[in-house]
Amino acid sequence: MELNEEFEKTITDEKIERWRYPRFFTENIGKTAVLTPEDSKHISQVLRMKEGDYAVVCDGNCNDYLCRVINPDKNAAELEILDSQKNEAEADIYVRLFQCCPKSDKMEFIVQKAAELGASEVIPVLSKRCVSRPDPKSAAKKQERYQKIADEASKQCGRGRILQVKPMITFEQAVRNFDKNNTGILFYECGGQSINEIAAGKNKGIIDIFIGSEGGFEASEAELAKSCGISLATLGKRILRCETAPVAAISVLMNVTGNM
Repeated sequence: MELNEEFEKTITDEKIERWRYPRFFTENIGKTAVLTPEDSKHISQVLRMKEGDYAVVCDGNCNDYLCRVINPDKNAAELEILDSQKNEAEADIYVRLFQCCPKSDKMEFIVQKAAELGASEVIPVLSKRCVSRPDPKSAAKKQERYQKIADEASKQCGRGRILQVKPMITFEQAVRNFDKNNTGILFYECGGQSINEIAAGKNKGIIDIFIGSEGGFEASEAELAKSCGISLATLGKRILRCETAPVAAISVLMNVTGNM
């Protein structure tokens, strides 16, 4: 099947415009790309794509492939590779969000927005002021749910990698295991340095950010973090909600490091 002239003009004139087609992730890429059973079902039964339809497939390592469906099988959809390019949506910095567990479904919102804004990992954390304290079994189920949200958000916003949601840990584990080769920032409602002061020039490497739940951090937690080499920072004079703070923090970090 030959590419038609209109399509050739589109990819030439618009440089594929981030390839405005359904987007999928798979590691099964060779001469063709074969999707996972879940994405194959989505192609055939939800999107109702057929032979000849276009899609973008990413290998999860920042390589995008423009593809055409050659077999919309609901268990193993196969796509012909037409073109490839490096994904340009990934940030130069690797942001890990240590988010203290909030109430209700706020973590779902946080995971989704963290993926959209370019964070690489979200680690749920149990701090002293967490009202939500899931047991291990419940935490594992939540992690599975959060990962699905991260998968979908990463596809939707054109990421080259999928944000990873890690198992829940305690605050003490999070700060005591902090690698001092990284940049660590704990956002503290009682004040601290500005993000500009801490992150200026940090346009490479890993940045670990710590955000509290409702009620923020206790003074003893802030002191422990500081003793472990983590800087205390402020997001301004206004107190932000626990689901707003990570969005603001990641956005400012991306801007300061030239990744917006």
